[in-house]
Formats: sequence, structure tokens, C-alpha cells
Amino acid sequence: MDKRFTKILYTREQIETKIKELAQWVNETYKDSKNLVLVGLLKGAVPFMAQLIKDIDVEYEMAFMIASSYQGGTESSGNVKIIMDIETDILDKDVLVVEDIIDSGITLSKISAILKSRNPRSYKIITLLDKPANRKVNLKPDKCAFVVEDAFLVGYGLDYQEKFRGTPFIGIFDPKK
Repeated sequence: MDKRFTKILYTREQIETKIKELAQWVNETYKDSKNLVLVGLLKGAVPFMAQLIKDIDVEYEMAFMIASSYQGGTESSGNVKIIMDIETDILDKDVLVVEDIIDSGITLSKISAILKSRNPRSYKIITLLDKPANRKVNLKPDKCAFVVEDAFLVGYGLDYQEKFRGTPFIGIFDPKK
């Protein structure tokens, strides 16, 4: 393990158990939907989404979006940049945004405004991690696996300068160590 990880918060087993619970919530919430679109926010949501869809039994299509407000640092710059938009028409569809972490909420707030302006039938957010202590906007997920402390977290999709996304756990990371 890299010495910059100061503490492991969640093991692979803990994460995967919680994700199964979230998948059951998706199955129950969208059991009557024929137009569910999972919108994965790249790159961080990939491990979470890949695990989540293993246990989703309802019909869905996937779309992906890339947006960033970090630009390589450890805190949001506040300047949100949409790098890749979804290609799927979401008019009158049930949209479920799949996110790795909601931190300041700035990036997801902008994404939410964009997607809601396209008039989906419903709009919800599911996230692996929710960090409300650092929230800069009024935004709450509809479902989350873990509410986390205000620390810089890396692993299971969360990166430090585009590295460590494949780490099989989520830990507190100190880049200065």
C-alpha cells in the first residue's frame, strides 16, 4: 500500500456489500420503468457503476458524461468544465446519475441543471460517497452508500492526479507524505 494512504475507510468487501444494497434500491425504485437511463460520470464512477449494474435487474440503457472542477488538485476549483456530454436523448426518460463522490456539489449541480433542462420524466442521483461537510451548493443524493468525513479520499474510482482509481479500497490520502 502506498504510504500516502493514512487510513483505509472502506474495504472492497464493505463497498461491494453496500453497492448490492444500492442495486436493490434501483430495482425497487425503477421496477415499473421502461426508460431508465443510467448516466455515469466519468472517470471516477466507472468502478462503482460496473459493480452496481451486476445486480440491477430492471431494463436500462447507459450514457456517460465527463465534467471536472478539479483539474489535478485536491479541491474543486469551482470552475466546471463539461468535457463530454451524453449522446442519449433523455426526454421523458427516468434518469439516474451515477456518481463516485459528491463533495462540494458544484460539478454535479451544473450537470443536474443541464440534464434537467432536457426534460427527463424523473431525475435522481445515486452516489457511492457523500461528503456533506464540504457542500457549497444545496444538493443531496437520492441514495448513497457511505456518508464520509471531510478528507481527501482516493481509491475505488477516486483518483489523485488520475492515479489510484483501481485501488480496491477507499482511503484517506495525504499527497504531501
